[in-house]
Amino acid sequence: MTTTAPVDDGLYMRRALDLARRGWGHTAPNPMVGAVVVRGREVVGEGYHVRYGSEHAEVMALRAAGERAQGATVYVTLEPCAHTGHTPPCTEALIRAGVHRVVVAIRDPHPIAAGGLDRLQAAGILTTVGPESAAARELNAAFLYALHADRPWLTLKLALSLDGAARDAARSRGWLTGEASRAEVHRLRASSDAVAVGIGTALVDDPLLTVRAAAPPRVPPLRIVFDGTARLPLTSRLARSVAEGPVCVVTRAPDPDRAARLAAAGVEVLVAANLADALRTLRARGIRSLLVEGGPRLAGAALAASVVDRLIIFQAPLLLGAGADSAFAFAPAVALPDARRVPVMARQAFGDDLMTIYGLSEP
Repeated sequence: MTTTAPVDDGLYMRRALDLARRGWGHTAPNPMVGAVVVRGREVVGEGYHVRYGSEHAEVMALRAAGERAQGATVYVTLEPCAHTGHTPPCTEALIRAGVHRVVVAIRDPHPIAAGGLDRLQAAGILTTVGPESAAARELNAAFLYALHADRPWLTLKLALSLDGAARDAARSRGWLTGEASRAEVHRLRASSDAVAVGIGTALVDDPLLTVRAAAPPRVPPLRIVFDGTARLPLTSRLARSVAEGPVCVVTRAPDPDRAARLAAAGVEVLVAANLADALRTLRARGIRSLLVEGGPRLAGAALAASVVDRLIIFQAPLLLGAGADSAFAFAPAVALPDARRVPVMARQAFGDDLMTIYGLSEP
Protein backbone atom coordinates (compact mmCIF):
# COMPACT_ATOMS: atom_id res chain seq x y z
CA MET A 1 0.00 0.00 0.00
CA THR A 2 0.99 3.67 -0.33
CA THR A 3 1.20 5.73 2.86
CA THR A 4 1.09 9.46 3.56
CA ALA A 5 4.37 11.26 4.23
CA PRO A 6 5.58 11.91 7.81
CA VAL A 7 7.24 15.25 8.50
CA ASP A 8 10.78 13.82 8.42
CA ASP A 9 10.37 12.56 4.87
CA GLY A 10 11.02 16.03 3.46
CA LEU A 11 14.26 16.35 5.40
CA TYR A 12 15.72 13.10 4.11
CA MET A 13 14.44 13.70 0.58
CA ARG A 14 16.18 17.08 0.47
CA ARG A 15 19.40 15.28 1.36
CA ALA A 16 18.75 12.81 -1.46
CA LEU A 17 18.25 15.73 -3.86
CA ASP A 18 21.54 17.28 -2.74
CA LEU A 19 23.24 13.98 -3.53
CA ALA A 20 21.52 13.75 -6.92
CA ARG A 21 22.93 17.14 -7.92
CA ARG A 22 26.45 15.72 -7.66
CA GLY A 23 25.77 13.95 -10.96
CA TRP A 24 25.36 17.34 -12.70
CA GLY A 25 26.63 17.13 -16.27
CA HIS A 26 27.45 13.42 -16.14
CA THR A 27 24.24 11.37 -16.14
CA ALA A 28 22.44 12.53 -19.32
CA PRO A 29 20.54 11.14 -21.11
CA ASN A 30 19.63 9.45 -17.81
CA PRO A 31 18.29 11.52 -14.90
CA MET A 32 20.18 12.67 -11.82
CA VAL A 33 19.12 10.50 -8.86
CA GLY A 34 20.06 10.43 -5.19
CA ALA A 35 19.22 7.92 -2.45
CA VAL A 36 19.42 7.88 1.36
CA VAL A 37 18.94 4.86 3.63
CA VAL A 38 17.56 5.72 7.09
CA ARG A 39 17.17 3.34 10.03
CA GLY A 40 15.33 4.86 12.94
CA ARG A 41 16.48 8.45 12.53
CA GLU A 42 20.04 7.58 11.54
CA VAL A 43 21.33 7.88 7.99
CA VAL A 44 23.13 4.59 7.40
CA GLY A 45 23.79 4.80 3.66
CA GLU A 46 23.90 7.32 0.82
CA GLY A 47 24.44 7.17 -2.92
CA TYR A 48 23.85 8.95 -6.20
CA HIS A 49 24.01 8.21 -9.92
CA VAL A 50 27.57 9.29 -10.66
CA ARG A 51 27.76 8.86 -14.41
CA TYR A 52 25.74 7.53 -17.34
CA GLY A 53 26.09 3.75 -17.46
CA SER A 54 27.29 3.42 -13.86
CA GLU A 55 25.38 1.81 -11.01
CA HIS A 56 22.27 3.54 -9.74
CA ALA A 57 21.86 5.60 -6.59
CA GLU A 58 19.87 2.96 -4.73
CA VAL A 59 22.54 0.31 -5.22
CA MET A 60 25.28 2.63 -3.97
CA ALA A 61 23.24 3.60 -0.90
CA LEU A 62 22.35 -0.01 -0.06
CA ARG A 63 25.99 -1.06 -0.35
CA ALA A 64 26.99 1.72 2.02
CA ALA A 65 24.29 0.66 4.49
CA GLY A 66 25.14 -3.04 4.35
CA GLU A 67 23.16 -5.12 6.85
CA ARG A 68 21.71 -1.95 8.38
CA ALA A 69 19.44 -1.65 5.32
CA GLN A 70 17.31 -4.47 6.79
CA GLY A 71 14.06 -2.86 7.98
CA ALA A 72 15.19 0.63 6.92
CA THR A 73 13.44 3.36 4.94
CA VAL A 74 15.01 4.33 1.61
CA TYR A 75 14.51 7.80 0.13
CA VAL A 76 14.94 8.08 -3.64
CA THR A 77 14.41 11.17 -5.78
CA LEU A 78 12.94 9.12 -8.65
CA GLU A 79 10.94 5.89 -8.63
CA PRO A 80 13.34 2.91 -8.63
CA CYS A 81 13.61 1.20 -12.00
CA ALA A 82 12.00 -2.18 -12.58
CA HIS A 83 13.84 -3.15 -15.75
CA THR A 84 17.30 -4.32 -16.76
CA GLY A 85 19.28 -1.71 -18.69
CA HIS A 86 22.97 -0.96 -18.16
CA THR A 87 22.38 -2.25 -14.62
CA PRO A 88 19.95 -4.73 -12.99
CA PRO A 89 16.58 -3.50 -11.62
CA CYS A 90 16.94 -1.38 -8.48
CA THR A 91 13.64 -2.78 -7.20
CA GLU A 92 15.20 -6.22 -6.86
CA ALA A 93 18.16 -4.82 -4.92
CA LEU A 94 15.75 -3.11 -2.50
CA ILE A 95 13.73 -6.30 -2.05
CA ARG A 96 16.86 -8.40 -1.44
CA ALA A 97 18.10 -5.88 1.13
CA GLY A 98 14.90 -6.33 3.15
CA VAL A 99 13.97 -2.65 3.39
CA HIS A 100 10.70 -1.81 5.15
CA ARG A 101 9.65 1.30 3.23
CA VAL A 102 10.60 3.24 0.08
CA VAL A 103 9.84 6.95 -0.31
CA VAL A 104 10.11 8.55 -3.76
CA ALA A 105 9.78 12.19 -4.74
CA ILE A 106 8.22 11.48 -8.15
CA ARG A 107 7.18 8.49 -10.21
CA ASP A 108 9.26 7.62 -13.27
CA PRO A 109 7.15 8.31 -16.37
CA HIS A 110 9.59 6.50 -18.65
CA PRO A 111 7.59 3.74 -20.38
CA ILE A 112 10.38 1.18 -19.91
CA ALA A 113 11.69 2.05 -16.45
CA ALA A 114 8.33 2.70 -14.75
CA GLY A 115 6.52 0.24 -12.50
CA GLY A 116 9.04 0.04 -9.69
CA LEU A 117 6.58 0.99 -6.95
CA ASP A 118 4.13 -1.68 -8.05
CA ARG A 119 6.90 -4.27 -7.84
CA LEU A 120 7.90 -3.10 -4.35
CA GLN A 121 4.31 -3.12 -3.12
CA ALA A 122 3.84 -6.65 -4.47
CA ALA A 123 6.84 -7.66 -2.33
CA GLY A 124 5.19 -6.20 0.79
CA ILE A 125 7.27 -3.02 0.99
CA LEU A 126 5.48 0.17 2.05
CA THR A 127 5.77 3.06 -0.42
CA THR A 128 5.22 6.81 -0.27
CA VAL A 129 5.18 9.26 -3.17
CA GLY A 130 5.48 13.03 -3.16
CA PRO A 131 7.96 14.61 -0.71
CA GLU A 132 9.88 17.43 -2.47
CA SER A 133 8.22 16.51 -5.77
CA ALA A 134 8.50 20.02 -7.23
CA ALA A 135 12.26 20.17 -6.61
CA ALA A 136 12.71 16.67 -8.02
CA ARG A 137 10.81 17.55 -11.20
CA GLU A 138 12.83 20.75 -11.63
CA LEU A 139 16.14 18.94 -11.20
CA ASN A 140 15.34 16.57 -14.07
CA ALA A 141 13.09 18.85 -16.12
CA ALA A 142 14.90 18.15 -19.40
CA PHE A 143 14.72 14.38 -18.87
CA LEU A 144 11.00 14.49 -18.05
CA TYR A 145 10.18 16.88 -20.90
CA ALA A 146 12.02 14.75 -23.45
CA LEU A 147 9.66 11.84 -22.81
CA HIS A 148 6.75 13.63 -24.52
CA ALA A 149 8.11 16.64 -26.45
CA ASP A 150 9.40 17.01 -30.01
CA ARG A 151 11.80 19.85 -29.12
CA PRO A 152 14.49 20.37 -26.48
CA TRP A 153 13.79 21.83 -23.05
CA LEU A 154 14.90 25.41 -23.68
CA THR A 155 16.48 27.73 -21.12
CA LEU A 156 17.02 31.34 -22.16
CA LYS A 157 19.82 33.06 -20.25
CA LEU A 158 20.24 36.83 -20.43
CA ALA A 159 22.66 39.21 -18.73
CA LEU A 160 21.10 42.65 -18.16
CA SER A 161 21.86 46.00 -16.68
CA LEU A 162 19.52 47.51 -14.09
CA ASP A 163 17.70 49.27 -16.93
CA GLY A 164 17.26 46.09 -18.95
CA ALA A 165 20.04 46.58 -21.48
CA ALA A 166 22.13 43.80 -22.97
CA ARG A 167 24.74 46.15 -24.42
CA ASP A 168 25.63 49.84 -24.13
CA ALA A 169 24.95 52.46 -26.82
CA ALA A 170 28.51 52.18 -28.15
CA ARG A 171 28.11 48.40 -28.55
CA SER A 172 31.25 47.91 -26.48
CA ARG A 173 32.65 44.44 -25.89
CA GLY A 174 32.92 43.36 -22.29
CA TRP A 175 31.11 41.70 -19.42
CA LEU A 176 28.01 43.10 -17.73
CA THR A 177 28.18 40.55 -14.93
CA GLY A 178 30.94 39.54 -12.57
CA GLU A 179 33.13 36.48 -12.37
CA ALA A 180 30.82 34.54 -10.04
CA SER A 181 27.88 34.92 -12.43
CA ARG A 182 29.98 33.83 -15.36
CA ALA A 183 31.10 30.73 -13.47
CA GLU A 184 27.45 29.86 -12.85
CA VAL A 185 26.74 30.18 -16.58
CA HIS A 186 29.54 27.68 -17.24
CA ARG A 187 27.91 25.34 -14.72
CA LEU A 188 24.62 25.70 -16.61
CA ARG A 189 26.42 24.86 -19.85
CA ALA A 190 27.82 21.71 -18.26
CA SER A 191 24.32 20.27 -17.80
CA SER A 192 23.07 21.23 -21.28
CA ASP A 193 23.19 19.09 -24.41
CA ALA A 194 23.66 22.24 -26.49
CA VAL A 195 24.48 25.94 -26.04
CA ALA A 196 23.34 28.53 -28.58
CA VAL A 197 23.77 32.18 -29.55
CA GLY A 198 22.58 34.28 -32.45
CA ILE A 199 24.93 35.41 -35.21
CA GLY A 200 24.91 38.97 -33.87
CA THR A 201 26.38 37.81 -30.57
CA ALA A 202 28.81 35.52 -32.39
CA LEU A 203 30.11 38.39 -34.53
CA VAL A 204 30.38 40.99 -31.76
CA ASP A 205 31.57 38.87 -28.83
CA ASP A 206 33.35 36.00 -30.65
CA PRO A 207 32.41 33.55 -27.86
CA LEU A 208 33.85 30.08 -27.39
CA LEU A 209 30.79 28.62 -25.58
CA THR A 210 32.80 25.81 -23.98
CA VAL A 211 32.68 24.80 -20.30
CA ARG A 212 35.76 26.25 -18.64
CA ALA A 213 34.90 27.75 -15.23
CA ALA A 214 33.08 24.61 -14.02
CA ALA A 215 33.68 20.88 -13.81
CA PRO A 216 33.80 19.53 -17.37
CA PRO A 217 30.73 17.50 -18.40
CA ARG A 218 30.83 13.90 -19.60
CA VAL A 219 30.00 15.07 -23.14
CA PRO A 220 30.88 18.59 -24.34
CA PRO A 221 27.72 20.47 -25.34
CA LEU A 222 27.01 21.07 -29.01
CA ARG A 223 27.75 24.75 -29.72
CA ILE A 224 25.15 26.32 -32.00
CA VAL A 225 24.95 29.60 -33.88
CA PHE A 226 21.58 30.62 -35.30
CA ASP A 227 22.81 32.29 -38.46
CA GLY A 228 20.36 33.07 -41.27
CA THR A 229 22.85 33.10 -44.13
CA ALA A 230 25.84 31.23 -42.63
CA ARG A 231 27.94 34.33 -41.92
CA LEU A 232 29.99 32.80 -39.11
CA PRO A 233 33.61 33.67 -39.98
CA LEU A 234 36.12 30.87 -40.40
CA THR A 235 38.40 32.98 -38.20
CA SER A 236 35.91 32.94 -35.30
CA ARG A 237 36.87 31.10 -32.13
CA LEU A 238 33.92 28.76 -32.68
CA ALA A 239 34.99 27.74 -36.18
CA ARG A 240 38.61 27.33 -35.08
CA SER A 241 37.81 25.17 -32.04
CA VAL A 242 35.84 22.23 -33.46
CA ALA A 243 38.47 19.92 -31.96
CA GLU A 244 37.28 21.04 -28.49
CA GLY A 245 33.64 20.16 -29.20
CA PRO A 246 31.15 20.12 -32.07
CA VAL A 247 29.91 23.36 -33.65
CA CYS A 248 26.71 23.74 -35.65
CA VAL A 249 25.40 26.65 -37.71
CA VAL A 250 21.61 26.67 -38.03
CA THR A 251 20.62 28.63 -41.11
CA ARG A 252 17.58 29.36 -43.26
CA ALA A 253 19.15 30.36 -46.58
CA PRO A 254 22.89 29.78 -46.49
CA ASP A 255 25.24 31.21 -49.07
CA PRO A 256 26.48 28.00 -50.78
CA ASP A 257 30.14 29.02 -50.79
CA ARG A 258 30.16 30.07 -47.13
CA ALA A 259 28.29 26.93 -46.11
CA ALA A 260 30.79 24.75 -48.00
CA ARG A 261 33.76 26.47 -46.37
CA LEU A 262 32.23 26.05 -42.90
CA ALA A 263 31.57 22.37 -43.56
CA ALA A 264 35.14 21.91 -44.77
CA ALA A 265 36.34 23.42 -41.49
CA GLY A 266 34.34 20.84 -39.54
CA VAL A 267 31.32 23.01 -38.71
CA GLU A 268 27.97 21.29 -39.21
CA VAL A 269 25.54 23.33 -41.32
CA LEU A 270 21.90 22.61 -40.48
CA VAL A 271 19.27 24.12 -42.77
CA ALA A 272 15.89 24.79 -41.12
CA ALA A 273 12.91 26.82 -42.29
CA ASN A 274 12.39 28.50 -38.90
CA LEU A 275 13.19 28.22 -35.20
CA ALA A 276 10.50 25.62 -34.52
CA ASP A 277 11.77 23.45 -37.39
CA ALA A 278 15.33 23.77 -36.11
CA LEU A 279 14.33 22.74 -32.59
CA ARG A 280 12.49 19.68 -33.85
CA THR A 281 15.53 18.67 -35.90
CA LEU A 282 17.84 19.14 -32.92
CA ARG A 283 15.58 17.05 -30.71
CA ALA A 284 15.48 14.29 -33.33
CA ARG A 285 19.27 14.11 -33.23
CA GLY A 286 19.30 13.70 -29.45
CA ILE A 287 19.42 17.25 -28.06
CA ARG A 288 17.19 17.22 -24.98
CA SER A 289 18.30 20.44 -23.28
CA LEU A 290 19.29 23.70 -24.97
CA LEU A 291 20.78 26.74 -23.24
CA VAL A 292 20.28 29.89 -25.32
CA GLU A 293 22.62 32.70 -24.29
CA GLY A 294 21.33 35.47 -26.56
CA GLY A 295 21.37 37.94 -28.12
CA PRO A 296 18.21 40.04 -28.28
CA ARG A 297 17.05 38.87 -31.72
CA LEU A 298 17.32 35.19 -30.89
CA ALA A 299 15.76 35.80 -27.46
CA GLY A 300 12.86 37.63 -29.08
CA ALA A 301 12.35 34.87 -31.64
CA ALA A 302 12.29 32.20 -28.92
CA LEU A 303 9.82 34.15 -26.81
CA ALA A 304 7.62 34.87 -29.83
CA ALA A 305 7.58 31.17 -30.70
CA SER A 306 6.63 30.26 -27.09
CA VAL A 307 9.50 27.77 -26.83
CA VAL A 308 11.18 29.21 -23.71
CA ASP A 309 10.71 26.95 -20.69
CA ARG A 310 13.03 28.69 -18.23
CA LEU A 311 14.18 32.31 -18.35
CA ILE A 312 17.32 33.01 -16.33
CA ILE A 313 18.25 36.65 -15.88
CA PHE A 314 21.55 37.77 -14.40
CA GLN A 315 21.08 41.43 -13.47
CA ALA A 316 24.19 43.51 -12.91
CA PRO A 317 24.21 46.72 -10.80
CA LEU A 318 24.89 48.95 -13.81
CA LEU A 319 22.92 51.68 -15.59
CA LEU A 320 23.62 51.97 -19.34
CA GLY A 321 21.11 54.70 -20.14
CA ALA A 322 19.85 56.12 -23.42
CA GLY A 323 20.66 54.31 -26.64
CA ALA A 324 21.58 51.01 -24.96
CA ASP A 325 20.33 47.79 -26.57
CA SER A 326 17.30 46.44 -24.75
CA ALA A 327 17.57 42.69 -24.12
CA PHE A 328 13.87 42.40 -25.00
CA ALA A 329 13.80 44.74 -28.00
CA PHE A 330 12.58 41.94 -30.28
CA ALA A 331 10.20 40.21 -27.87
CA PRO A 332 6.51 40.36 -28.83
CA ALA A 333 4.60 43.37 -27.49
CA VAL A 334 1.95 42.64 -24.85
CA ALA A 335 -0.62 45.09 -23.48
CA LEU A 336 -0.43 45.52 -19.72
CA PRO A 337 -3.90 44.01 -19.03
CA ASP A 338 -2.85 40.88 -20.94
CA ALA A 339 0.66 40.57 -19.50
CA ARG A 340 1.32 37.33 -17.64
CA ARG A 341 2.96 37.26 -14.25
CA VAL A 342 5.64 34.61 -14.66
CA PRO A 343 6.35 32.45 -11.60
CA VAL A 344 9.72 32.97 -9.90
CA MET A 345 11.41 29.61 -9.42
CA ALA A 346 14.55 30.79 -7.60
CA ARG A 347 16.67 33.82 -6.79
CA GLN A 348 20.34 33.83 -5.85
CA ALA A 349 23.08 36.43 -5.54
CA PHE A 350 26.38 35.91 -7.34
CA GLY A 351 28.70 38.60 -6.07
CA ASP A 352 26.92 41.91 -6.78
CA ASP A 353 24.69 40.33 -9.45
CA LEU A 354 21.25 38.86 -8.90
CA MET A 355 20.15 35.73 -10.74
CA THR A 356 16.41 35.10 -11.08
CA ILE A 357 14.93 31.98 -12.66
CA TYR A 358 11.44 32.27 -14.12
CA GLY A 359 9.25 29.28 -14.99
CA LEU A 360 7.41 29.72 -18.27
CA SER A 361 6.23 26.10 -18.60
CA GLU A 362 6.04 22.75 -16.82
CA PRO A 363 8.34 19.81 -17.64
